[in-house]
Amino acid sequence: MGNLIKVGMADLKVGRSTDVLTTLGLGSCIGLTFYDPQTKIGGLVHYMLPDSTKIKNHSNIAKFADTGIRELLRQVLQSGAEQRRLVAKIAGGACMFEISANTALGNVGKSNAEAAKEILKELRIPLIAEDTGLNYGRTVELNCENGEYLIKAVGKFSKVI
Repeated sequence: MGNLIKVGMADLKVGRSTDVLTTLGLGSCIGLTFYDPQTKIGGLVHYMLPDSTKIKNHSNIAKFADTGIRELLRQVLQSGAEQRRLVAKIAGGACMFEISANTALGNVGKSNAEAAKEILKELRIPLIAEDTGLNYGRTVELNCENGEYLIKAVGKFSKVI
């Protein structure tokens, strides 16, 4: 295993073949990855909210799906990946609060996952795997050597998607 690159909350990073990108504690947040299997360039964004246009202070573009996913794409392409080869995977989007799922707060995780799917469709990047929803947090690792996305959760078996 090469370099472990930590991606914080409302953060994004790009890695190459020997790198593993990781982010901790995805609750209602989404960890979205882009991966180019030919160049072995991968990227991971940990965003918290679906839509920057609904919030006054949206200076941190990695905090939102609409701006964070596009910025991650820009950086991955700038690093040498090709958009036509990219595949995406998502994890997170849990319902972490015991609130009616019909309220705005109770539904952030679902809204975050839906935002990812809409933006990926718009960008014409296939979503090839996801581990979203339910009511527990996840820690994820993207292995840039092979594109494997490892999902770990307390009390659950780890899985690769």
